[in-house]
Amino acid sequence: QGQLVESGGGSVQAGGSLRLSCAPGRYAYNTNCMGWFRQIPGKEREGVASIDTIIGTTVYASPVKGRFTISHENAANTLYLQMNSLKPEDTGMYYCAAGPGCYGLAPDDFVYWGQGIQVTVSS
Repeated sequence: QGQLVESGGGSVQAGGSLRLSCAPGRYAYNTNCMGWFRQIPGKEREGVASIDTIIGTTVYASPVKGRFTISHENAANTLYLQMNSLKPEDTGMYYCAAGPGCYGLAPDDFVYWGQGIQVTVSS
C-alpha cells in the first residue's frame, strides 16, 4: 500500500463539492485501470468509480451516479474524482486504487492503493 498519493479531501456541507486527486508513487506500474473506493466506519470498503485509462470507459456505483465524475489526465497520469451534490452519507475515507485492467469495482481487482483521504459531509 501507499504506492498512490491522494489529495483534496476535507469537510464540506451537504450540497457542496470536493475534488480528489491521485498520483502514482514511485513504485506503481501498469496502472491501466484506476479507481476510487470509500470506506465508512463499520462497513466494508466499496467501489465508487473506475476508469480504463487507455480507452476511457468509466464505471460508477449506483449511489454516486450523476453526482460524481471520474477522470484521468494522461500526461501527468493523475486521477481525479469530482464530487458534486455531496450528501452526509458520502462521508468516509476515500482510497485511490490502480491495477492492470478494469473488470468492475471489486477491491481484489486492484493492486496498488493509496493511504486514503478523509471526506466529511455535514448536514
